[in-house]
Amino acid sequence: MFTHGGELIARALAAQGVTTLYTLCGGHIAPIYDGCINNHIKVIDFRHEQAAAHAADAHARLTRNVGVAAVTDGPGVTDAVTGVANAYQARSPMILLGGAAPISTRGMGALQEMPQTDLFKTFTKASFSIETPEEAPDRMAEAFRIALSGRPGPVFIEVPFDMLFRVIDPVPVHARYTPPPLPPEIGAVQRLFAVLRAAQKPVIIAGTQVYWDNAHDALRELTDATAIPVYTNGAGRGTLSMRHPHCFKDSRSAALKEADVVLLIGTPLDFRLKYGREGWNPNVKLLQIENDPAELNHNKSAEVAICADARLVLEALLEGLQGVRFDDWLQRLQQIEADKSAKLDKWQALDDVPVNHFRFGAEINKLIDENTLIVGDGGDIVSACAKVIDLTLPGQWLDPGPLGCLGVGMPFAIAAKHLFPEKRVLVISGDGSFGLNGFEYDTAVRFGLPIVSIVGNDAGWGQIRNPVSQMLGEDRAIATSLALTRYEKVVEALGGYGEFVEDPAQIGAALERAFASGKPACINVPLDPKGMTKTGASTPYIV
Repeated sequence: MFTHGGELIARALAAQGVTTLYTLCGGHIAPIYDGCINNHIKVIDFRHEQAAAHAADAHARLTRNVGVAAVTDGPGVTDAVTGVANAYQARSPMILLGGAAPISTRGMGALQEMPQTDLFKTFTKASFSIETPEEAPDRMAEAFRIALSGRPGPVFIEVPFDMLFRVIDPVPVHARYTPPPLPPEIGAVQRLFAVLRAAQKPVIIAGTQVYWDNAHDALRELTDATAIPVYTNGAGRGTLSMRHPHCFKDSRSAALKEADVVLLIGTPLDFRLKYGREGWNPNVKLLQIENDPAELNHNKSAEVAICADARLVLEALLEGLQGVRFDDWLQRLQQIEADKSAKLDKWQALDDVPVNHFRFGAEINKLIDENTLIVGDGGDIVSACAKVIDLTLPGQWLDPGPLGCLGVGMPFAIAAKHLFPEKRVLVISGDGSFGLNGFEYDTAVRFGLPIVSIVGNDAGWGQIRNPVSQMLGEDRAIATSLALTRYEKVVEALGGYGEFVEDPAQIGAALERAFASGKPACINVPLDPKGMTKTGASTPYIV
């Protein structure tokens, strides 16, 4: 029995545990769809290739496996670039399959032909072309190994038109690849013990790797035993419940000014941590656990730097730090956190109309439970809500990550609702970010995915407008204004449910009605354009 290249691609995906392909159709990749039908892979088609790539990114994060998108060549591939770049920065292992002009006419000026593999080389772990159907199983298996090994990340695979259509005798595909955990070097772990045993004021910053290494139980057990304060970062948010007495949100700046030891776990020293410089205790000892050797000693030299599985290191620390506790330091940070929270409580209680950002977040937080997945998509609105919303589970919160990419909301939510139909999926969106991929409500309607989004609508690009207005004056904050658009009407026109809510006390009830509607839904809430500056929470966008 004969087979074709598209069938072999689909078989290789199924063998690696892939259940869904995110896409926007194109003639160059049609044989892959044929293979997906034969191999029971669900195909979800979007209205824009960027959204398909974002959905594959979210699928990867939520399953801790590779997410896969397929797009046609030329503009289809270039439309997906942002989604791949975002996945790269967020350490998300996705594969983008990109159609290509036939090999037989390469370089002759075929429709939509361009040098695609070169385009992706700077922001993927690998970028290559599969030239023949016979090599497809090996190259696909190679892509999965690369995407999942070490620091997870995306791979781009070009699949030329004639390779996909060519018929050959079947060739076997590879069994599913599961990366083995990388054990830490014993001497390095012993040095960790020595530094932490001598510490007076240590803190842990638990980042994305804690999530990917399934290390949340080990993290909780370590802080329970030692009382080391924990701050979470990136996909690490939720790996320790924010209701845990040792997990802090608002006192990180104060902690870093005093901490004598900082243990970073899969957390790059980027702008989010002031590059390990501004606001840090100048005498601090840095400890790093990473799956990416390039991040070790980057921006700041570490006392001990280890490339290893986070779970294995945390379990070793639990054993090696028996009897060591930091209760006095923990209590000091608990008091700082309480003082900060009291200030935040005042902001959350504001009855302003238009609604203040923090009251907006507080009303949402009342509805969040362990059956809720949240997607953050915006600037100021997500920054405010992240301070207010209590995450209790790993993988409960999705946001773009350090690339700061707007427009992930609906694509991420579509993947989440598809994977977990029993859960409530909520998008917290700014009005600016809604405009990038809001039309994917059409996709949610077509596939019967009752996602709810709530739009914090301050009629502008608030995260840019507010600091520019403060620095240069409101008359100079050009290109930052939007209309108070009725986004819920757009969703209704696409077949969904919508409400416009101006009273902060009615936000919760409107959300409940949206979830009860059984349709993709949008709650549109006008926000005070100066709400962040009034509370003193607005910060310059460029840091």
